[in-house]
Amino acid sequence: MQENSVPSSIDPFSFYEKIPDLKEAQIKKLHKLCGPRLVDLCLHMPTGTIDRRNLQPLYMASAEMELTATATVAKHIAPYQKGRQPHRIQVTDGTATADLVFFNFGSWFAKQYPEGSEIVLSGEATLDQKGSLQFLHPTLSKAENRDEIAKLHPTYPLTAGINQFQIAKAISWAMGELSSAPLPEWLPESAIKQHELPSFMSALNSIHSPEDGHDIAKDGKARTRLAFDEFYCWQIALTEARKHTQGLGGITHSAPAGLTQSYMHGLPFALTGDQKKSIADIHHDMEQSAPMLRLVQGDVGSGKTVVGLAAMVKAVENGHQAALLAPTEILAGQHFENAKKMLEPLGITVEFLAGKQKAAEKRSIKSRLKSGFIDVVIGTHAILQKDVEFHNLSLAVIDEQHRFGVRQRMNLQQGDYQPDLLVMTATPIPRTLAMTAYGDMDISIIAEKPPGRTPITTRALPLDKLGDVAESLKRVLEKGEQAYWVCPLVEDSEKSDLAAAADRAELLQQFYGNDVGLLHGKMKSDQKDLAMQTFKDAHTKILVSTTVIEVGVDVPNATVMVIEHAERFGLAQLHQLRGRIGRGSLKSSCILLYKDPPSQYAKERIDTLRNSEDGFVLAEKDLELRGPGEILGTRQSGFGVTRLADFSVHKELVSEARDAARETLSTGLTPEQSQALLWLMHIFEKQDAVKLLASG
Repeated sequence: MQENSVPSSIDPFSFYEKIPDLKEAQIKKLHKLCGPRLVDLCLHMPTGTIDRRNLQPLYMASAEMELTATATVAKHIAPYQKGRQPHRIQVTDGTATADLVFFNFGSWFAKQYPEGSEIVLSGEATLDQKGSLQFLHPTLSKAENRDEIAKLHPTYPLTAGINQFQIAKAISWAMGELSSAPLPEWLPESAIKQHELPSFMSALNSIHSPEDGHDIAKDGKARTRLAFDEFYCWQIALTEARKHTQGLGGITHSAPAGLTQSYMHGLPFALTGDQKKSIADIHHDMEQSAPMLRLVQGDVGSGKTVVGLAAMVKAVENGHQAALLAPTEILAGQHFENAKKMLEPLGITVEFLAGKQKAAEKRSIKSRLKSGFIDVVIGTHAILQKDVEFHNLSLAVIDEQHRFGVRQRMNLQQGDYQPDLLVMTATPIPRTLAMTAYGDMDISIIAEKPPGRTPITTRALPLDKLGDVAESLKRVLEKGEQAYWVCPLVEDSEKSDLAAAADRAELLQQFYGNDVGLLHGKMKSDQKDLAMQTFKDAHTKILVSTTVIEVGVDVPNATVMVIEHAERFGLAQLHQLRGRIGRGSLKSSCILLYKDPPSQYAKERIDTLRNSEDGFVLAEKDLELRGPGEILGTRQSGFGVTRLADFSVHKELVSEARDAARETLSTGLTPEQSQALLWLMHIFEKQDAVKLLASG
C-alpha cells in the first residue's frame, strides 16, 4: 500500500478543542474518556438505551414509571438558602400537577423556562412524603424540541464531571462534523453483500440515533459493520507488515548438521511431538532468504526453552550469533543457567547481559559481542541499548513478547538486514485472537507436556478457611517442600496490593517466622530478584507475593499455590499462576480462596480451572468471559487489541476479514482503494502499523 497521507483538510482526525456549550475542563475529560480526535467521539459506543418515547399525561404517572410529558411552567420556587435546598419548578398539563426538583442548579432556570412557557419533561416519576407527584432531575426541553426528547436515547460510559446529556451533545456535534466529510467505502463489495452491512456512516448513525435496542446491540448490523472494519484494518496492516518483513534482507541458514545433531542427541529426555514439529518449523524458516517471524505458543511447562535453544544452536552452527531477551533479570538468569548447561558442552560461548552488572563487566561483554567472541547472549532489555553492537547477529529469541515494546524490538535490525525473530509465550492464545494480535507471524503450538509431570490438584475454598489453609502449610514444610501465597490487587483504594501482601506475610510469619518471604511490585528490581532467589535457594519456604510471579522462575520444590480472592482473577492469569507449581515429579496442589458467595462468572471461572489444565481450553473460555486484555496480560499496559469489536460476539469475522484483506492486497490497489484504506488506517490509528508491526 502506498504511504500516501490523508489530505490535511480532513477534520475527523484533528483534535477537537471546542464543543458548543461545553467548558474547556469538560473537553479535557472527553479527551481522556473517548480520545482527543473528532472521530474518537463518534467511536465512543453506547452500552444501553433510555426509552423516552412513552408520551403520557401527568395523571397517568405512577411511582418509578419512566414518562415523557408536555406541560406548562406554573411557578419557580428558588432555594432560600443556596446549596442546601433544591430549585423546584411546579408544572401542570391540565390533568395533574408535578414538582420538578433540581439540586445545585442556578437561577438560569427561570430565564430558560419562564412561567407560562411550555416544556417537555422526561424522567422517573416519584412521590414525595405527602404523596404528591415529583420528578428528580428530569430531562427538560422547550416544547418545540419535543421530538428531540421523546425518542430512544443511547447511554454511554462516563467519567467524573461528564453526564449523559453532555456526552450525547458532544457526540451529536461530532457526528454532524463527520457527516460533512463523505467517507469512501473501503470494504470489498463481497463482504458487504455477504453480511448485508450498512455503510460506515450509516452504522454510526444507527448506533448514536437508534430506533430500537437492536441498533446498538453488538450482534446487530451496525456493530457488526464496525467490528468488520476494525478486523479488516488489523488484517490489512498485518498483511502489509508481513510483506514488509518478507521483503527485508535476511540470512539463509544451511540445513542442520553436526552441532545441531549433537544438541538433539545430548538432550536428557525425549522431545514431545509438538516440540519436534516446532523445531522443524523454525529450522525451515531459518533456511529461507526472508527473515523468520514466528510465534511459539507453549502452555506452562511445555518445554519452549528447549525449542528456543535448538534455534540458537542452528544460528551458531552457521557462524552467527544469537540473542535471547527475557522481561526480568531473574527470568533471564534462569535462561542463562539453562543455556550454559546445555550449550557450553557443545563449545558454544554463552554470556549474560543485564542492567545491574557493573560498567566494566558490561563494557567487556559488549566488546566481545562486537568482535564475535560471544556466540549467544542472554539478558533483558539491556541487549536493546544502542551501544550494544553484534558481530553478526542472525537470530533474536524473545520470551513473553508483550512485555517488550514494538519500537524496542525494532532496534534488533542489523544494518541492511533483519535477524530471524522467534517469539515465545507461555500464554495460550485462542486462534482468533492470535490472528488479530499476531497475524503477521507464523505460529507454532506446543500443547503437549513433557512426560513425568504430575497433574496438579486444584481445590476451591471460601475465604473463611484462610486460617486453616495457613496452618496446613506446616505439613508442606515438614516434607521439605515450598509454597507460594498470592494476593491480588486490592479493590479498596485505601489499601494497596503491597499492604495486602505485607499483611498476609505478617500473618504467616506468626506460624512460620523467617521461613516466610515477601515479593511485590513496589520493590526495586534487585530486591525482587533477591526475594525470588532466596525462595529458589530454599532459604525461605513460603513466598507471599502479588502477581509479579506470574511469569517467574522455575522452583521445582514448590508444590503448593494458594491464590487469595481467586474470583478477582481471569482464567488465563489463574492458569499462569498455577503453572508456577507442578514443575517436577512431586505431587502439587493449587488452592483457590474465594469470597463467598462468588458471582456467577467467578464460579464459572473457578469451576473451569478446577476441571482443566489445558491452557488453550482455558484461554478460549477467558476470551469469552473477560476479553483479550486478560489473556495477553496487557490490560494494565495500554495494549488494546480492539476498540469496537468484541471477540465473544465477533470472533467469526476475524478469518473473513483476513481473507478479504488478502484478496484486496493481492489484486493491486487503485489510487481510490489506496486512499480509502488510508482513511481506514487513520480511523483506527494504524497509520504507523506497516512500519511498526514489521518487527513482530
